[in-house]
Amino acid sequence: MPLKKSAVIIGAGIGGIATSVYLSRNGYDVAVFEKNSAPGGRCGQIIKDGHRFDLGATMLIMPGIYREIFSSLGIHLFENNDISRLEDLYRIHFDNNEVIEFSPDEKKMENQLEKIEKGSFKKSQKYVTDGYRIFDIGINKLIGRNFYNIFQFANFRNLGMLIRLKAYISNYRYAAKFFKNTHLRMAYTFQNIYVGQSPFDSPALFSMVPAAELTEGSFFPRGGMFSIVKKLLAAAESSGVQFHYNKPAERITVNGNSAKSVVFEDGSEIWADVIVANADLPYVYRKLLPDRRKSERLDRMKYSCSAICFHWGLDKVYPQLGHHNVFLSEDFREGLDKIFKEKNVSDRPSFYIHAPARTDPSAAPENQDTLSFIVGSGHCDKGKNQDWEAIRIKVRAALVSRLKQLGLEDIEEHIKFEICYTPDNWESACNISRGSVFGSLAHNLMQMGYFRPHNQHSRYRNLFFVGGSTHPGNGIPNILISAKLTSERILKTQKEKNL
Repeated sequence: MPLKKSAVIIGAGIGGIATSVYLSRNGYDVAVFEKNSAPGGRCGQIIKDGHRFDLGATMLIMPGIYREIFSSLGIHLFENNDISRLEDLYRIHFDNNEVIEFSPDEKKMENQLEKIEKGSFKKSQKYVTDGYRIFDIGINKLIGRNFYNIFQFANFRNLGMLIRLKAYISNYRYAAKFFKNTHLRMAYTFQNIYVGQSPFDSPALFSMVPAAELTEGSFFPRGGMFSIVKKLLAAAESSGVQFHYNKPAERITVNGNSAKSVVFEDGSEIWADVIVANADLPYVYRKLLPDRRKSERLDRMKYSCSAICFHWGLDKVYPQLGHHNVFLSEDFREGLDKIFKEKNVSDRPSFYIHAPARTDPSAAPENQDTLSFIVGSGHCDKGKNQDWEAIRIKVRAALVSRLKQLGLEDIEEHIKFEICYTPDNWESACNISRGSVFGSLAHNLMQMGYFRPHNQHSRYRNLFFVGGSTHPGNGIPNILISAKLTSERILKTQKEKNL
């Protein structure tokens, strides 16, 4: 009986774990090595004094992608009633105290939008219908497939596709074709921050995000988004995948046109037929591989923004907050320019608050609350004078001030403890280049599809990549697709080359 092919995966993020399931169920002997003490990567979790915090993604959107990927892995995700559909996507607050309950409920949306701008509801329906069509085309033609050569991407047929995907116009300019009111433009474009982008610079392709949310809904798993990691982990372990924690990689050894082994910081070494890097792709080229020229090219690419995150355990519940809360500043554009051009944070930033106990009471002790704040920020840039401690203090003061405006006058008195992550923390904790926590490489047109770093090394043909910085990109739905596409490429290469 022939020996099983072996695969080593560097990193136990969602992409690495999902890939391990695909490979193990296709006959590979798989081992996963993680630098930290627990799985999940940027989709990790902290539990302290009965308060549970998701460190990364806080909402399950684009459920169709989850269903497809999890079904292909033989995992039941939605069948056990442990994932709740949210009535509203989020509560959007503006500085003038105007509030929009962003919801798939069309009657609710009509009542709200028409009060803000007459005729805007009908226009919003077209925006969502067109955006969801973009989503469908994008998934089938751009996001959900491998590109094996440039001609599969850059051809006359795809030129028409890129026009249909609105790749030629910025997302904010596109929204302005539908809405005159500035608040509505902001409400339908701020979602670009999900992938670390500014709506003023990224293509209108990303109008598909609010369109997909409003069409397919938003969900929340009992136990938080880390429960998604747990389901993948259980499937991997039941398939025989071995996990090793506190095991940071030091380098990938190569010989000729092959990657041979992974050497770890403790001096140990493991050989494998296939090596998959789930670590941040620019980091892998910069730290683990010998190709400095490729690393320098990656350093010249455009990087996404970062975030400053606060996690507060409170001994009081504030009913003014829903499950997902978005605070959009009147300095919306100036704030984004501060993030993307100055690599900093504005004095009056826009931000997001996650209050998971609204849906899942187990996220906090009884009569207490668990709040997570995400504030977009510039990524780490050695060319800028970035004092992250001073920026943290400024941002915290701005958050407290805005919450007091909402009526949470005594909130500082009820903070039991605080945990904070700044871009430099993300860089060291997860080896994320420049601390770009949304996924290091940005999604401009020349960094998408075939032009995004490939999921197979051009020289070392048994070395593959999975995660946010390879095709198709950032965000959990894309990373799940990445695991599927990388696994397909490995199996295709095995069939053609007897890998």
